[in-house]
Amino acid sequence: MRLPVPGPRDVLSALERGGDQLEALVGAVPRVLVLLDDAERLLVRASAAIERVREVTESANVVVARASGVVDDAGTQIGRVTHLLDELEPSLLRLQPTLETLAETTHADEVKALVRLVDHLPELTARVEGDVLPVLTTLGTVAPDMHDLLTVARELNDMLAKVPGMGRIKRRVDEEVGEDDTQETLK
Repeated sequence: MRLPVPGPRDVLSALERGGDQLEALVGAVPRVLVLLDDAERLLVRASAAIERVREVTESANVVVARASGVVDDAGTQIGRVTHLLDELEPSLLRLQPTLETLAETTHADEVKALVRLVDHLPELTARVEGDVLPVLTTLGTVAPDMHDLLTVARELNDMLAKVPGMGRIKRRVDEEVGEDDTQETLK
């Protein structure tokens, strides 16, 4: 669209046509100056808008670069997780029925008890290592001693059986032990 700004030919043409045209031309000068001021203001505003668009574009480029890094990292992590799941899938599939049964049958109190047990594991380990294991290592030497003790107990039993009147005492003890066993069974 062409602006109606008079050029040099228009000025000469207006001079030829007369004074009315000259007055119209001189009256158009302030309008032209206003239009020029408006055009300058528009140019400043357009420059500012272009600068803002450039800043937004630069910021968007930074965000895109960061997003690209995040996507790359996510791709790496997805690859690692996929590899891990591929490796663990057979074991997890075999464990699935066990885990489902465990989830269905485990009560919250049992979980709390298990947590308490885990909390006590260091102390239990220390006691087993300090108290139980040393005793267990001596059990190999206790067996022959126990065998000797049993042999001596049999010999004493044989000797006591030869003492007069001991047979009746033994029967009475056996009867009492039998009655105690019967009463225990009934309870």
